[in-house]
Amino acid sequence: MNISLQYSQITVNDLDESLAFYRDVLGLEVRNDVGSDGQRWVTLGSAAQPDLELVLSVPHAGRSQDDGDALQQLLVKGALPILVFRTDDLDATFEAVRASGAEVLQEPIVQPWGPRDCAFRDPSGNMVRFNQA
Repeated sequence: MNISLQYSQITVNDLDESLAFYRDVLGLEVRNDVGSDGQRWVTLGSAAQPDLELVLSVPHAGRSQDDGDALQQLLVKGALPILVFRTDDLDATFEAVRASGAEVLQEPIVQPWGPRDCAFRDPSGNMVRFNQA
């Protein structure tokens, strides 16, 4: 049996604002931009991982009102799982993301467990970390 990750969900407040961050700042390519029943999902990917797509959606997309409300509360608190990207040039990545106006949570440092990394908040408040490859 061979298993691999195909999609990972990122919950955001504003699809267009988040799309500008993930596409224009991080350089991910839009794979799909789909609307259905008044909702919208955008998938993005990297040429370095052609079989993996990140799905951007708002809290209520495809969910009940109660579930969407609960997810929105977690998003506002910054309590959703973090995203960790790998980069071959952490300093250049840090400067590009900082120049976009993203909130810096941690400047590049070497972590006690090994990797050199940095951290930001995306436009919706999700923590996004970058590790040096």
